[in-house]
Formats: sequence, C-alpha cells, structure tokens
Amino acid sequence: MQFPPVKGRLVAALSVSVLALALAACGSSNDNGSSSSSSGGGSGAKKGGGLIAVITPAVDNPFFKAEADAAVAQAKKLGYTTSAASHDDDPNKQSQLIDTAISRKAKAIILDNAGADASIGAVKKAKAAGIPVFLIDREINATGIAAAQIVSNNAQGAQLGGQEFVKAMGGKGKYVELVGLATDTNAGVRSKGFEDVIKQVPALKQVAKQNADWDQQKAFNTVETILQRNRHINGIIAGNDTMALGAVAALKSAGLSKKVKVVGFDGSPDAVSAIKAGTMDATVLQPAAQLATMAVDQADKYIKTGKTGQPEKQSVDCTLVTKQNADKVGVFSISQ
Repeated sequence: MQFPPVKGRLVAALSVSVLALALAACGSSNDNGSSSSSSGGGSGAKKGGGLIAVITPAVDNPFFKAEADAAVAQAKKLGYTTSAASHDDDPNKQSQLIDTAISRKAKAIILDNAGADASIGAVKKAKAAGIPVFLIDREINATGIAAAQIVSNNAQGAQLGGQEFVKAMGGKGKYVELVGLATDTNAGVRSKGFEDVIKQVPALKQVAKQNADWDQQKAFNTVETILQRNRHINGIIAGNDTMALGAVAALKSAGLSKKVKVVGFDGSPDAVSAIKAGTMDATVLQPAAQLATMAVDQADKYIKTGKTGQPEKQSVDCTLVTKQNADKVGVFSISQ
C-alpha cells in the first residue's frame, strides 16, 4: 500500500478535525438556537427544551389566567419556549389550536379542555402526532389518551362548600343553585357534591336550579329573573366564583346585598374580597397554579424520560375560605 505524501496526510487530518468540530457545534443547539447541555446522562435520557403549548379557556376568568400564567412561568423556568392561547370553550377553536401546536412541533401541550366528550378527538390527534397532552382542571371522559389528568378534588371541595352553606343558612330556608357548563364534568361533580350534603337537611328547600355556564353576566341575569318570581330566597350556592359574583351583583341591584347567603367555588381574588366585605360567605379554593405547575413538571419529565412516574388521574384537595382565613389567601393559593 502506498501512503500519500506527509503534507497531504496533514491536510487530510486537519480537514477531518475541522469537520468534527463543526458537527459538534451543530449538535449543541436546542430548538431555540441557544446552547443546551444534556439532562441526566443516564442511558436513554433526552434533552429538554423546545415548545410547550398552553391552551385554556378565556383568561378574563382569573382562575384560567392564574393556571395559564403558572404553566408558562414554570415552562420557561425549566428552559422551554411557550405559547399561550384560549379556546373560549369552543371545541372547534380548541381543535385548531391543537393543529397549530402539532405544526409547530410542540414537545407537550398543557390543556384545560373545552368539553369532557368534545375534547377526546383533539387529545387523540395530538397523541397520534407524538405530542403528549397534560390535562389540568377538567378531565375528559376517556383514559389512556392523555399523559396525565390533574384536577382539583371537586367532590371533596363541593362537600366542603355544601357544609359551609348549610351552616351559613342556619339549616333552614329557600335557596338557589347556579350550575356551570353542562359539557364540563366539573359542573356535575360539584352539583352532586352540594346535593349530597344539602339533601340531608330537610328544612333547606331548593326553589331553583339553573345553568349559568360559569358566566358572570348569565348568573346576574338568571338571579335577577329568579328574584322577580321569588324575592324571599335565603341563599345561593354556585358552582364557581364567577357565577357567585354575578349573583352578588344581582342581589345588590335588588337591594338584598348581605341579606342572602352566597357560597362559591374557585377561591378567586374577587370572591375573597367579597367575603371580606361580607357580600359572600365562603368559597372553595382550587389550587390553580399548583395544578398547572405539576403538569409542566410532569411534561418535562415525560419529554426527558418517556414517562411521568405518576398515575394518569391525579387529584389535589381543595380548601374552604371564609372570613376567618380570607387574609391568608393569595392568587388561588393559601398560606397555612
């Protein structure tokens, strides 16, 4: 075998070295074009980074804003880029947002969905595209599709709210229940939780049960109409704080502010302020930020290892908020 001249061998060696350095430099960039080191180092471990898409209902509701903000903040903290969008409880818009996340090659989707049944197809679509979906706040009526379903313990929270409502009512009187979206599993779970407690007190009589779809204006209009037929109600229990606050406004308009007991669900800042002011009696606090943070942490682990280490369905207990502990409440959180 003949060897090339020494000068030729040196040039060839230098060329190989330069090529190796160039390839190494290309391999050290993440999806954002910035330098990133490998996570872990164990066999099969993958890098984090890339896009996490956050999709929620409309953020004019402070609960959904809190969970969206918490998810975005935690994802950025862990080194991801983010997108945040609202589906406005429209399954078609939700499907379009899922399509966008797929086309942008998102690494994961954090989703507060637009319907327990209507969202199944969208979650399946993301899974088929290789993108894990982490549901928060609302479950879907299917398992084995989402990577996780992380929700508040709505049954436990509703029982807390129901018990406080009975106490505030003194165990007797006429009351109204405002129910959320019929397509939302949480609406039914909370309503049943209220009922399981209140039906044990025969002196409490329900005079109306109306859907107000989680909406403040609809709640205002609904209560206003009910008061025209039955002004002498003693209490209103609502499936969320937005509806409870709509009821508070209607009561104020009718000159019944502070005369009718009102209990809500969520632990929103406005509801806590109403409790301090005496126009609401209690709310049930859901840890919105905690649910979102948990979802992002599990998404990060899934991206890096292919699993979350947790069961698909997970629930977090709620906390009752009254005038006694309202000063300890932050933005959907409470200090012990």
